[in-house]
Amino acid sequence: MGYLSFLEKPHAVCIPYPAQGHINPMLKLAKLLHHKGFHITFVNTEYNYRRLLKSRGPDSLNGLSSFRFETIPDGLPPTDTDATQDIPSLCVSTKSTCLPHFKNILSKLNNTSSNVPPVSCIISDGVMSFTLDAAQELGIPEVLFWTTSACGFLAYVHYHQFIKRGFTPLKVDWIKLWKEESGCLEWLDSKEPNSVVYVNFGSITVMTSDQLVEFAWGLANSNKTFLWVIRPDLVDGDTAVLPPEFVTVTKERGLLASWCAQEQVLSHPSIGGFLTHSGWNSTLESICGGVPMICWPFFAEQQTNCKYTCNEWGIGMEINGDVKRNEVESLVIELMDGDKGKAMKKKAMEWKKMAEEAVSTKGSSYQNFDKMINQVLLSSKDQTN
Repeated sequence: MGYLSFLEKPHAVCIPYPAQGHINPMLKLAKLLHHKGFHITFVNTEYNYRRLLKSRGPDSLNGLSSFRFETIPDGLPPTDTDATQDIPSLCVSTKSTCLPHFKNILSKLNNTSSNVPPVSCIISDGVMSFTLDAAQELGIPEVLFWTTSACGFLAYVHYHQFIKRGFTPLKVDWIKLWKEESGCLEWLDSKEPNSVVYVNFGSITVMTSDQLVEFAWGLANSNKTFLWVIRPDLVDGDTAVLPPEFVTVTKERGLLASWCAQEQVLSHPSIGGFLTHSGWNSTLESICGGVPMICWPFFAEQQTNCKYTCNEWGIGMEINGDVKRNEVESLVIELMDGDKGKAMKKKAMEWKKMAEEAVSTKGSSYQNFDKMINQVLLSSKDQTN
């Protein structure tokens, strides 16, 4: 490609909300746009950029000439702690401090000395809506990318109406950046099909020490093989520590990890069920893997995702918020061995097939993605031609 052709490429600036459950889907979207011929600038916060380098290595984010990374400060006090930042503080800080820094990046990219195509569109996380001001100032289109489910998004849309009509108080429980352990997949290779319970409560969920212990003994008493991802900061205000007796009892049939390649894990044939917090990334990856779920939602739209998973789609069972080991044990056994578990597995495989059809070249998701590119992201170029 000649230099002039390179400078004529559409240039999308992608900026996720600075939490792993938002960064991952934005990065996948950016890769799809890059595959469609876009020059990509991906904007992380400085804190998360350092965490990514720490977990992936110093050269992991060098990128390509047409896929580059930039950083902005998040406005919070500097820290080297390898953990999810305080979500309420992060929401306030990004809203109040990030816009000038984001505008500076856009100005730098649009400078003729930058040797990149001029910015033609912005893809921003729906929570980072301050970027709309920058797009309006430049006269370019912007897409707000909501990483929630459609049902969860509709709940957000009607949130103010719920308050206006008196449906209050509404409970708000405020709100891959950890190094993945490659041994998880090799360990799964040694297990029988549909024999392993995968347990992961995502990158933000926290629980009490008592809840951690109840989950642990529920898993132990089920006598099922399990892979359990336990973040160091999973327990609120403390380090996640399991009882030594639990580790001893389960050492022959359990694997504990601090993080793993979840999408690959959920598509592994040995996985028979998923104990999850019902985040949308986890729910979608479980559907794509044909894996039924036990749901323990934590906050935001996760309760809505749980309702649809269990009541509408027939591929999940909900566990009580006040978790008890006996309930964990019985639900895990039902999921893996019971008639309801078998019915959910059959239904999950049907949903997996529908997901595959949706992303095929003739599928609705594939075609809608193309429409978004042509009718929205490239609209400014059409007007100048």
